[in-house]
Amino acid sequence: QMQLVESGGGSVQLGGSLRLSCAASGSSIFNMNFMAWYRQAPGPGRELVARITVGGQTNYPDSVKGRFTISKDNAKNTLYLQMNSLKPEDTGVYYCNAQQRLDSIGYWGRGTQVTVSS
Repeated sequence: QMQLVESGGGSVQLGGSLRLSCAASGSSIFNMNFMAWYRQAPGPGRELVARITVGGQTNYPDSVKGRFTISKDNAKNTLYLQMNSLKPEDTGVYYCNAQQRLDSIGYWGRGTQVTVSS
């Protein structure tokens, strides 16, 4: 059973930066085929903001491409999300997710709040 704990959220102004961390325990992120960050703005539904595969391939939606960077440190068993040039529409709760298959629920953390003011 994998546990995920996010940290690094906070309040920043337009154009600011934050680095989120997701510390894993109970299992190694090295063994997970997909690690990802999602965000949930007020309202239903979570939006994928970054994904990294076991081989290091990354993908991002157009809304964050060029501003966000996902990375992982297998030795520290930690996933990261570097967020630059933040916009108010980036506001939300950011969740870490680990999956072996994309059609599985996988494991989720409890989230960390990011608030961007204009």
